[in-house]
Amino acid sequence: MAPTTVAIVGASYAGLHIAHSLLAVPDIKVVLVNPSTVFYWNIAAPRIVAKAKAFSPDQYLLPIPNAFAKYPAESFEFIAGTATAIDTTAKSVSVTPNAGDARTVSYDYLVIASGSTTASSNGSITGSSIPFKPTNHDDLKEIIAASQQQISGAKEIVIGGAGPIGVEVAGEIAEAVKQSGSKASITLVSATDRVLSMLKPSASSSAEKMLKKLNVKVINSTRVSGVEASGEDASNSWTVSLSNGEKINADLYIPTTGVLPNNSFIPEQFLDQDGWVKVDKELRVLSVEKIYAAGDITNNSMRLSFKTMEQAKIAANNLKADIAGKGERQSYDQGDSVLMVVPVGESGGTGQMFGMVPFSFMVKMIKGRDFFISKAAGALEGTA
Repeated sequence: MAPTTVAIVGASYAGLHIAHSLLAVPDIKVVLVNPSTVFYWNIAAPRIVAKAKAFSPDQYLLPIPNAFAKYPAESFEFIAGTATAIDTTAKSVSVTPNAGDARTVSYDYLVIASGSTTASSNGSITGSSIPFKPTNHDDLKEIIAASQQQISGAKEIVIGGAGPIGVEVAGEIAEAVKQSGSKASITLVSATDRVLSMLKPSASSSAEKMLKKLNVKVINSTRVSGVEASGEDASNSWTVSLSNGEKINADLYIPTTGVLPNNSFIPEQFLDQDGWVKVDKELRVLSVEKIYAAGDITNNSMRLSFKTMEQAKIAANNLKADIAGKGERQSYDQGDSVLMVVPVGESGGTGQMFGMVPFSFMVKMIKGRDFFISKAAGALEGTA
C-alpha cells in the first residue's frame, strides 16, 4: 500500500513542526516546498540587522535539509522552490524549483504554511530589504549582510511604525550607535498616541522612556504619509513625509507596519477580503477537503510566534487523525491573551505577560540577552 503523501508549502515555524510531527507516523510521506534552503530565526531579526557581530550566520540561518536527514529517503522530499498554483481537482501543487524544470507535486493532503511578509522584508517601498521576515528567495545570507551594511552606514534613520518590531529595531540600532561611538539620528514614527499601543499604557511609557534614553526621537499620533527618493543617489536618500506636514530627510527608511500574506499561489476562493486563508476551528481550509492551513497565512488575526506554534500542533494532530481515520480532534481558539516581551536594547525592555507588565530586568533575562536564538535549532528540528 502506497504511503499517504502530505505536501507542505512553507518551511518556517508552522511547516517545520507539522512536517516532523507527521514523519513520526509510519506510512506518511512529506514533500516540503520552500523558496529558501535555510530556516531563518527571524525572531532575532532586529538585533541581527542592527548588530552584525551579535550572532554568527550559522546561529540564525540553519540548513533545512540537515534537519530531515534522519528520515528515510522514501518518507521525505525537500523541494527548494516556489509554489505557483494549487489544483484542487487534480490534488496537485505546481512548483518552480530554484534549479531545474517546473514540477507538479501530487498530494493526498495539503498544508498551506506559507506565512507572511512585510514591506521592509520585500523591499517594496525603498527597493532594498531589511529582512524581518524571510525574503521568499534563496538569498537570505546576502540580503542580511547588505542590510547590516546599510544600517551601520546610515546617519539619518526614520522608522515607520512603533509596534514590537519598530521599537525593538529602534532600540537595537540606537544601542549599536552608542556602543560604536558613532553618530546617527534615529526617529521612530507612531501612528497611535503611544508606542506599543497593543500593550498596557505602562508598558508603552516604559518603552518610550528607554528609547529616549538611547536618544531615539519618538513622534506619536503621526503617520508616514509618503516616502520619496531624493538627491542624486536615490538608493540612500529619502524624503519622508508625515501626516503632520513635517518632512524628514533620511538616508535610510525602515517600514515596520503591517504584514502581507504570501498568497500568490493560493486560489482566490480560499481567501478572505484581505488575502488570508479562511480556516475553521480545526484549521481546515473552508469549502475544500483535505487541505489545512496554519500560521500567519490563516485569517486568525494574532500573528505571533507562540500562536503559530499552537496552530501547528493542532493542525498536525488533526491531520494525523484524518489519515488514521481515528483519534481525538482539537480546536484552535486564539483567545485574547497577549504574551509579548519587547527588548529595547540589551539591557532591558517591556511587554505584557497575561495581564502583567514585566520588569525591565525580566525582559533582559527572558529575551533581551539573545532573542531566544538558542531555540532556533529546536524549532528547525520540530522540538521547540
